[in-house]
Amino acid sequence: MRQNLLRAHNVVLFVGDGMGPNTITASRIYKAQLRTTGRNNPQEAPESSFLRFEKFPHVALLKTYNVDKQVPDSAGTATALFCGVKTNFKTVGVDANVKLGDCESSLDPAFHVHSILKWAQDAGKRTGFVTNTRVTHATPAALYAHCAHRSWECESKMPKGAENCKDIARQLIEDEPGISINVIMGGGRQCLTSNITSTAYDPIDTWACQRKDGRDLINEWEMRRKSQADSYRVVSTSKGLAEIDFTRTDYLLGVFANGFLKYDHEIDPEVTPTLAQMSAAAIEILQKGENGFVLVIEGGLIDQAHHRGTARRALDETVALDKAVEESLKKLHLPDTLVIVTADHTHSLSINGYPDRGSDILGIAQRSKADGLNFTTLTYASGTDIKYFPFNETHVTRTDPSKEDLTDFKYQHQATFLHDEANHGGGEVTVYAIAKTRKTVALAPATNQRREWFSLIGQIETAAPL
Repeated sequence: MRQNLLRAHNVVLFVGDGMGPNTITASRIYKAQLRTTGRNNPQEAPESSFLRFEKFPHVALLKTYNVDKQVPDSAGTATALFCGVKTNFKTVGVDANVKLGDCESSLDPAFHVHSILKWAQDAGKRTGFVTNTRVTHATPAALYAHCAHRSWECESKMPKGAENCKDIARQLIEDEPGISINVIMGGGRQCLTSNITSTAYDPIDTWACQRKDGRDLINEWEMRRKSQADSYRVVSTSKGLAEIDFTRTDYLLGVFANGFLKYDHEIDPEVTPTLAQMSAAAIEILQKGENGFVLVIEGGLIDQAHHRGTARRALDETVALDKAVEESLKKLHLPDTLVIVTADHTHSLSINGYPDRGSDILGIAQRSKADGLNFTTLTYASGTDIKYFPFNETHVTRTDPSKEDLTDFKYQHQATFLHDEANHGGGEVTVYAIAKTRKTVALAPATNQRREWFSLIGQIETAAPL
């Protein structure tokens, strides 16, 4: 195939965190089964359906390993995805010269790698990112930060000896390219602001740090916008987001939760915007720019659901990302826009057991020939619930899943090995691309390293409009 060197004016990049091929397969079936149609017609069965982005005309694969790990974490893969350089496990926006936790080496500008948002800003484009995780979490952090440890989201988790390094939240608010990002939306209030309050709906995220230095970085962001006479809005609820006059807003900071946003099925629509709503709002602001824009949208709760072994939630979050893609395509009225959907890594979710065509993807696959008990179509390699327990002094047995509510969003699917959480997978992830343009902007089919991927995006976004 001859390489296509035409240029796009805008780029929208969707990242399904942990959205490996098995997750996509299971989610397309799940989405079709939610519509409750076609179960008795093999030509219209859920297995034959498509997620919206699966209909994109260009497809490729990406390798996901870190420099020092066969199976990666999200910080290393996000750095590769957004900056074009593979790096070490759990490091952000730096190359492999920076080892995990090495503050001093991370301060060396020679070891910093820059993201597609920095490239876009240098080309005069507007930029933004949307996530339903924390805005300081591993994936979005790679867009703006250079840090030796992804956990350094705020100062309270930084170890002794790292005093010379800025936490990730401060880098977002105080340094470029974070200062110049037009749209920032997600969770993570506890990393940005000290002395926050906790509610039953919006608790403190005990997995993340909590700011304790007395600073309010949200207020500092607002003061900077005021001092520069920028047209801006700061919002904390879906109601506030809906009330924005986008024609009069060039900068938006939306922080909607102390930690992560709620799973899509748990959202209170008066309080928390959906991923689709945030994506649509971001596009409204960014596409006003004459020089084009680059927008990154992360469906980060796919990964969180997988880590807990809650497969239905993971599939439901993938469908929520797909809805964000569909709604965004409707909003993108400007020509010459490249839309890409991909993932940063896979998970250990398995689809197995020879279930009949049209079977519930959340249901029973068959009965085990070893222990005579049923097992589910979806299982995990590792996780917190192996569902085995002692039967007597010499034997163990396991829970029969047919006696449990497999449709419960909190149901944890059986794992082979007991661990503190379900771990990532190390396989390739799929890239889907489409160009809303007068001309075709093609994605060359291949199993790509992240550098080739990044080169493609870089060429597109730094070019002049068609």
